[in-house]
Amino acid sequence: MLKGYNLTNIGTPLKVLFTSYLCVVGIGYMMAFTQILFTHGMADGKFGLSIDDIVYSYYGDRSGTLLENKLEGSMKENAPDKDRFAITQWVRDGADEVEFETHGIKTIMENNCLGCHSVEAEMGLPDFSKFENIKARAQPDTGATFSSLTRVSHIHLFGISFIFFFVGVIFVFAKNVPIWLKSIAIAMPFVSQVMDITSWWLTKFDPIFAWLVLIGGSGMGIAFAFMWSVSIYEMWISKRDNASVIDEH
Repeated sequence: MLKGYNLTNIGTPLKVLFTSYLCVVGIGYMMAFTQILFTHGMADGKFGLSIDDIVYSYYGDRSGTLLENKLEGSMKENAPDKDRFAITQWVRDGADEVEFETHGIKTIMENNCLGCHSVEAEMGLPDFSKFENIKARAQPDTGATFSSLTRVSHIHLFGISFIFFFVGVIFVFAKNVPIWLKSIAIAMPFVSQVMDITSWWLTKFDPIFAWLVLIGGSGMGIAFAFMWSVSIYEMWISKRDNASVIDEH
């Protein structure tokens, strides 16, 4: 840490800059957690993140097809019961293309699914305007694909690392935290992130590793909350260090 600089005595413009960043990434972190609750957290059809949700998301529910499991899980609220039942019956009868046209499944998909599952929606979801994409998801549910895991892993490793780097840079200037604790807090989100992403891949092969996903995610959350709270407290609440005040002009 630069000699004389700490979060209690930096100038007001720097405090405003640091606080603005921390508030924005704090809101972003909460939005990310909410998004997890409404995607992975609904994998078992029940709200709230559980071990079963993690297993279904990465290992899959191999007793049924991906389409069925989604209709009874995270997509349950997006179609009425009778439409979901019709799609499920069609899948269990063999997901035949002719029946897709003649039994009204295509119309059901158009009415309930294509708002998000289309190229025009640009949401990164499979395009259900093409039958082959629907057919592919009427196969046994083996969880996340290797291509999706690779894509999401590299996005998280780059993006989240940048977030924690800048949060850590701000936290470095905390005055009232012992060096050993400060060092652990700064390193913890990076270690937890690697553990979290590694456990996605391990869970793909064996559901027993789903516990590591929770541990890794919790480690990031705890470290983020600790560094965020300490930084805000020292900038705006803690007693100002008058011994080495930084000139604000």
